[in-house]
Amino acid sequence: MNKIETISNLFEENEIRSIWDKEKEDYYYSVVDVIEALTNSGRSRKYWNDLKIKLKEEGSQLSEKIGQLKMKSSKDGKNYLTDVLDTKGILRLIESVPSPKAEPFKLWLANVGSERIDEVFDPEKAINRAINYYKKRGYDDEWIKKRLTAILNRNKLTDAWKETGIKENYEYAILTNEIYKEWSGMKASDYKEYKGLRKESLRDNMTDIEIALTDLGEIATRELVKTHKPNGLEQNKKIAKMGGNTAKIARDDLEKKLEKTVISKTNSLSYEYKKEQEKIN
Repeated sequence: MNKIETISNLFEENEIRSIWDKEKEDYYYSVVDVIEALTNSGRSRKYWNDLKIKLKEEGSQLSEKIGQLKMKSSKDGKNYLTDVLDTKGILRLIESVPSPKAEPFKLWLANVGSERIDEVFDPEKAINRAINYYKKRGYDDEWIKKRLTAILNRNKLTDAWKETGIKENYEYAILTNEIYKEWSGMKASDYKEYKGLRKESLRDNMTDIEIALTDLGEIATRELVKTHKPNGLEQNKKIAKMGGNTAKIARDDLEKKLEKTVISKTNSLSYEYKKEQEKIN
């Protein structure tokens, strides 16, 4: 299997301790490990403490994003509170470190930023980028066409939710989970874990049947929203459950005829995740 690239293994000669947060769907990385990898300093903790003070004095918002999690020490195997940053924070940190080893990251970030600006002026470039990505992953043209259509249908659902007072990202996530839980018995993060996914798209790794049930639940919810015109999160949660139940009825009927579950552990990944340290509260 291929190796998935994360910040943890981009520094090939150095161990970067990380913890995966399933709910937030992001990694938290040890700051001192990244500092050590970038600077080869034998005093990475002092380097980080000095840099942290400097960032705070300069009013950098990065200093406000620093958290602490317990991570296992390579020296004695015990867990100690360690300064951590999420993926976005670590990339911002790398930009703040004057080191030749940081230059490839800085160049990559500059290229990505330039590409996104170009896509603002010409959105077709973003669509082509997505199509090329899917083709490289081995998806055929018909699948890609259906995937783009599903994205448009999803946007129609979120537009319908917006008209009922739903505006925050966390509200969309809650309502989406209500649909998933009703027909699959799992919220999206649990479903992804069941399939061995992390940051990957759940729908990109579904079977045809799973996709059809997901689409049915979301389309039914959209039409129910238009008909019942709920107001606010709580009323929309009830409607989302109704939409999800439409897909559940279809699932139950099909499973009865197939005499097996249609929920699959299969995914389209060409890599697998190794067991990493769990988050310790």
